[in-house]
Amino acid sequence: MRKRVLVLGVLPAVVLVCAGASQCSEDKSGAARESQATMLNQEQAAVTVGMPAIVNYTEKRMLKTIYELRDNPKLVTYSYTMDMTGKRHSVCPTVSIGYPVPYSTQYTAPKALRVNKPIWPDGTQYSGEAKTWEADQPEPNGLYMPSSADGTWVICVNPDTGNPAPVYIEPKVMTYPFKMPSVD
Repeated sequence: MRKRVLVLGVLPAVVLVCAGASQCSEDKSGAARESQATMLNQEQAAVTVGMPAIVNYTEKRMLKTIYELRDNPKLVTYSYTMDMTGKRHSVCPTVSIGYPVPYSTQYTAPKALRVNKPIWPDGTQYSGEAKTWEADQPEPNGLYMPSSADGTWVICVNPDTGNPAPVYIEPKVMTYPFKMPSVD
């Protein structure tokens, strides 16, 4: 019985891969065979192993807590870089505000969600199929975080005026909600 379920689970993947593609019967290259075998293995793994039985969602709750704690406009932090010997150096002459933001974080979506509804030349809509394009989904804080970035914005408190001042820094930054020993 288990073997039948496995075969039935793999069959839709093969049909999906080959549906409408004339290349399935023609492409005999090693890369094509490897790709098809990999897809079959992935389907078999999904059927055999299944999805993790997550019931407490602890990591999701932890990330929610981190977002909420970061959402404090008066959050005082201490930002440091580390030299080659492992010693910390303050980024700001006093304190920083909040946590640093990677330089390549975007305020708006890199792609806009668009719905193309058919219209007549006079501007009125007619009943035709609308086309939709997907856009990147922002984080709950409304920002589009990069997968990686070398530069970072740190908001430091200016020691002369007490006003926030953005500082751009290339080295990796460590930011704490408490003061750490440093060589400064």
